[in-house]
Amino acid sequence: MRTGVKVGVFAAALAATFGAAYGAGNAVDPVVDGTGTRHGQHAAGSEEERGADAHGEHGEGAAESGAAGRGAATPGGPQVAERGYTLDLKDLKKSDIKAKAPAELRFAIVRDGTGRPVTAYQQEHGKELHLIVASRDLTVYRHLHPTRAADGTWSTPVELPAAGGYRVFADFTPKGEKEGLTLGSDLAVTGSAERTELPEHATTATVDGYDVRLDGHLVPGKPGELSLRVTKDGEPVRDLQPYLGAYGHLVALRAGDLAYLHVHPNGEPGDGRTKPGPEVSFTATAPSKGTYRLFLDFRHKGTVRTAAFTVHAGGGR
Repeated sequence: MRTGVKVGVFAAALAATFGAAYGAGNAVDPVVDGTGTRHGQHAAGSEEERGADAHGEHGEGAAESGAAGRGAATPGGPQVAERGYTLDLKDLKKSDIKAKAPAELRFAIVRDGTGRPVTAYQQEHGKELHLIVASRDLTVYRHLHPTRAADGTWSTPVELPAAGGYRVFADFTPKGEKEGLTLGSDLAVTGSAERTELPEHATTATVDGYDVRLDGHLVPGKPGELSLRVTKDGEPVRDLQPYLGAYGHLVALRAGDLAYLHVHPNGEPGDGRTKPGPEVSFTATAPSKGTYRLFLDFRHKGTVRTAAFTVHAGGGR
């Protein structure tokens, strides 16, 4: 299977705050995060932060990264506009998203110069667009697949557990483009906010009765092998189910500026060599040393679960 890493960087000055099947009626995979909470597989919003260049996945091997071609040494992605495309959070007010309350995120990918939403996309791992929502303290994470209407507007419900700053990442490839993009925008969730410290470095995580062990290291500037082993009740899980065409998906976010890495596994179901667990392996390149939060999505017995880890690349913190 192709291996890709999507990397994006967001201005550190904002550190105080932090696809989809066409049409409606798609089945929803239940999702369980590291707290054991179940979430629907469909997403929320705030003020846009426009990058300095505003308005102006995957390949064989880990060297191909970012929007299908950015190397780890040249991060890009979480800016709201890039290469003539803009992420437009539609009709969003600061008071629209409240902690612990159902809400809807509506957005469009707009082609600069025309103001028209993009309506044709290439599929990546079975979806036209992948949406990541993460809190700036990296304790909340959602991997969502919104629904696109005929006019190019995407929508998805979301319920976020805590007030504070979030970042939204849209990961997609417009039809006709050779390289994909990752665009981002800020999202404010209102309510009583409390600062949560990033969990300490750990190589094991438990979610919904499953234990996941991380082996390997994120290495700054060069590919590193990561292997995640899934067990339940002390027994290896050897019947992981395909999720978006793979036995696992891994996202890494760098603490502070939220550099964004989307890592796909080595091998795929049905290739004759990749087993359905208990190990899922990845190749990833960290853009720099620092502290990263890793989120592994895996599916077993019809439910998608997310295991989270805090790791240090290159000894950085």
